[in-house]
Amino acid sequence: MNGLIGKKIGMTQIFDATGNVIPVTIVEAGPCLVTQVKTVAKDGYQSAQLGFGSQRRNITNKPLTGHFKKAGIEPVKIIKEFNFAKESVPSLGQEIKVDIFTLGEKVNISGTTKGKGFAGVVKRHGFGGVGDKTHGQSDRERAPGSIGASSYPSRVIKGMRMAGHAGNARETVQGLKIVKIDAENNLLFIAGSVPGPNNGILEIRKAK
Repeated sequence: MNGLIGKKIGMTQIFDATGNVIPVTIVEAGPCLVTQVKTVAKDGYQSAQLGFGSQRRNITNKPLTGHFKKAGIEPVKIIKEFNFAKESVPSLGQEIKVDIFTLGEKVNISGTTKGKGFAGVVKRHGFGGVGDKTHGQSDRERAPGSIGASSYPSRVIKGMRMAGHAGNARETVQGLKIVKIDAENNLLFIAGSVPGPNNGILEIRKAK
């Protein structure tokens, strides 16, 4: 299996064999249940649909209830698709655990970043402001400055970085290293930071 669905637990730090401090993110990776196996013959491509997190039956709609019943599992909250090797085809209802990963392996992690609401250019794009409070300038420290030319092209260029909605977008961080695996508790300790808040849903995929 190429990856798992997980949940961000939080950040901490651990020490390596030489005593160096490594900032890590703790991710609860699985266990995930196989809810559907897609094949080239039937679906046009090959993948496994995994489910993560339990969900009450009384809030699960009828199509999904039938879908889970066919797989022989209880309703799950999150469903996502992952690739798998041709020689290891999973079966319906199979439990996929964190042991598909190995220590030191590189992974790509996707998630939804924290929403920041409406933000100015300093917070949203890292602008430095337009100067100090000198020569009567008292309210322009965080202003964007000029946004376009005058006579030509007489418009604001498409893609101009301006104030607006920041965060709450899908983001993928590539090449993160697994520095510790707690198979008993389905935890991955990943060097560095991953997108999103604590308890945010993540997709952990093996880096190619």
